[in-house]
Amino acid sequence: MSSRALRRLKGEQRAQAALNALKLTDEDEEEQMKSDETAHKQKNISNIFELIGEADVDVSVSDEETAERLIDRKQEGAPLEKDAVKDEKSNKKKKKKKKKTLAEIGRDDLSVGDDIDAFLETLEKKKGMSYQSADHIATENRPVLYVEHRNLNPETELKRYFGARAVLGDQRSKQRQRQFHRCTWMTIFKDTWPRFSRPGISMSLVESKDGIQHFTFEHNRDYQQVQFKFFDAVESMDPNNFVVLLQLNPYHIDSLLQLSDVCRIQEDQETARDLIERALYSFECAFHPVFSLTSGTCRLDYRRPENRAFYLVLFKHMTFLEKRGCPRTALEYCKLILSLDPDNDPLCMLLIFDFLCLRCREYTTLIRLYEEWEVHRNLSQLPNFSFSVALSYYHLSQQEDISPVENQQLKQKSNVLLQNALIMFPGALMPLLDLCTVQPDAVVSSHAFFGPSSQIGQPPALSELVSLYVGRCHSLWKEAGLMLWLEENVRKVLKRVDLHDPYLEDCQNKRKQRYQSAPRNIHRHVLMSEIKEATATLPLEVTTQPGMGFDPLPPLDSIVSYIRPERQNMGASNESTLSLFFRSLLPNFNLQGSHATSFSGYYGNQNANCHAEEYACPPSE
Repeated sequence: MSSRALRRLKGEQRAQAALNALKLTDEDEEEQMKSDETAHKQKNISNIFELIGEADVDVSVSDEETAERLIDRKQEGAPLEKDAVKDEKSNKKKKKKKKKTLAEIGRDDLSVGDDIDAFLETLEKKKGMSYQSADHIATENRPVLYVEHRNLNPETELKRYFGARAVLGDQRSKQRQRQFHRCTWMTIFKDTWPRFSRPGISMSLVESKDGIQHFTFEHNRDYQQVQFKFFDAVESMDPNNFVVLLQLNPYHIDSLLQLSDVCRIQEDQETARDLIERALYSFECAFHPVFSLTSGTCRLDYRRPENRAFYLVLFKHMTFLEKRGCPRTALEYCKLILSLDPDNDPLCMLLIFDFLCLRCREYTTLIRLYEEWEVHRNLSQLPNFSFSVALSYYHLSQQEDISPVENQQLKQKSNVLLQNALIMFPGALMPLLDLCTVQPDAVVSSHAFFGPSSQIGQPPALSELVSLYVGRCHSLWKEAGLMLWLEENVRKVLKRVDLHDPYLEDCQNKRKQRYQSAPRNIHRHVLMSEIKEATATLPLEVTTQPGMGFDPLPPLDSIVSYIRPERQNMGASNESTLSLFFRSLLPNFNLQGSHATSFSGYYGNQNANCHAEEYACPPSE
């Protein structure tokens, strides 16, 4: 019911009450009370809010109580006329005030009803601690990588921060005018996008075994022709060719990925994010009917080039969400990417999982993953998990709703884990303090354990992991309380070093035996993260390879589904002056051939039968 209709109904009620007041007589008070009750019920039937509220009014202030007061005053010999009139007037005023307040409450309830999300929040508050405890139990029973549909929408998180009205604005009035589009979970079709038509991507079920379903994306013949034109545009090194290609094929995935990188480099973040969302919408419209984002049993093979684009779109979308200030939504996408291939983890999402958990304060989720996966994945040998799990226990110990005994246990657990992390990865302390602009103590900086030798002597793969963690997570350590906690445990570690704790020798042996060479998925993650501290530690065999934004560091054992036709070599008359100059120096120089090798993952390669095992973390002993 709108506010205008509510005011009109209120006016009718007041007019009816005035007419009833004129009919009152002082002769028959009992018939008067009965007629008031019947009229009161009839006039309020149309307003359910006041019908419910007036029942409370009749219980608290009734006409029977007024009659009893009049009888008592008559027995006491007190004057009745003036006092009775005053009492009746005061009672009428009280009733009017209560009716007014009830109407206002009903109006407020209607305004809350217009805002569904705010109304749901009020219901959740009314349910109290019983709802929270039940939700906590349900969360513990779910798998650790469980994905919720509502958390894939960034508006859900923004509404929690700023309210539904601030986030939606005038979108509700436009929803009635917009055209019908397919309902999707990950993104919503925008009116500024071109008209959607299926670009030629579909998804098929490869096999279903042991409750796990393996899917793959497929390109039809028309989409393959567009893909070949895209390769020509990449070889031209002209971003305008991507714009022309997207004008003809507005939902071509690789063109959207490449042009998004160009816009991001030009600091046009809004356009870059919009292109990624458009690619995500195109993928979701091509999903198989059985494919599920939340079941955790659907797999996509990263070795297939058609599937790799979906991984990259999800990763870039997750990165934009984290920069936008939606870490909870970004964590949900991180779970989704990890659930598509948890055994191989082609994008090494475990290197960013802890950061997102700490950003959105999902400490129990991080601890649960660490405890469940430590046995078979050796997460403790990753610097990010060693430090972040200790940090999670510390934050849990700072909560006010825990008992002193539990507080002490959590604090002790966090101290032990932090000390073990500092002993296992001593080269992380000084770069961390440097990025936090904290001057270390003279005793710490002069000690050999945390000195420059700890950074120089660590293996290259370990330097890459440590630099990645420090460059990404140093902002999480800038709180004053955390620095005091870190300083306390650093001093305890130095005491253990001086006492020749046997745990130090064990960690030293592990550092020598492990981290000799990082697997390919870690290099791929570093390239896509674009953290300068970590990029500087990449080996030469990675940095010297030609890298493409639409397919960074493709697997060596790619599964080729279709072959790109060979291009005819252009004659010498069409070659540029620079090409002719290189040909005069190097007779075997071929500009077309040098670029063609970049797309071997899509149309075949001599090394297509090679296999390189990828790990989610460095191999254990």
